[in-house]
Amino acid sequence: MEKHRRVFLKLSGEALADKEKGGYDLSVVKDIARQVREAHVEGAEIGIIIGGGNIWRGRTGTEIDRTKSDQIGMLATVMNCIYVSEVFRSEGLLTEIFTPFQVGTMTRLFSKDDANRAFSEGKVLFFAGGTGHPYFSTDTGIVLRAVEMEADEVLLAKNVDGVYDSDPAANPDAKRYDVVSIRELVEKKLDVIDHTASVMAEDNRLSFLVFDLRQENSIAKAISGNIDGTHVIGE
Repeated sequence: MEKHRRVFLKLSGEALADKEKGGYDLSVVKDIARQVREAHVEGAEIGIIIGGGNIWRGRTGTEIDRTKSDQIGMLATVMNCIYVSEVFRSEGLLTEIFTPFQVGTMTRLFSKDDANRAFSEGKVLFFAGGTGHPYFSTDTGIVLRAVEMEADEVLLAKNVDGVYDSDPAANPDAKRYDVVSIRELVEKKLDVIDHTASVMAEDNRLSFLVFDLRQENSIAKAISGNIDGTHVIGE
């Protein structure tokens, strides 16, 4: 049996937000759904992780216990996945949401067997709630799920077209890497994913593609492996 390309896509919560009114920008989410559907029709198996920053950014406040703050953030990612999943369904995609903890009947408790079954049924999968534990970011969450589910690659949609040796917004001479190793990310302190996620990815030889979400049809191109960006090699 032919093995389909299996990729995990990381979206920030802020990418979904309506910059004027807050909440969600339906036109943006519908465009993401269209692009995912385009790649899905071509046979790609797609898992999606969404941050919760449009709803909750707990580290900006010190008055709340870190554990409770992180729990609120986990629930924010669940809310985002429920919303985006429903928009995907309205665009003709089958979806299923997995979480590492029970959320009533709104999501399914994650297991690798159930997730593989859902992929075999032609569904786009959402992995919400991070790792289910505080002190771990959604970076670690997507690496964990990608490793467990034997994904071919993790796609990181950013507001910049790859990994640079310095901030290109502040330094016009910043150099972009076409290919860089995870070890170099850590050693050069390049701000792509956090340290915990980097170590796990390197240990499991998981690679990334960092690309600019704002490019036209960027998600569909990234899923098909046909976009200009930075390849981060897990080695």
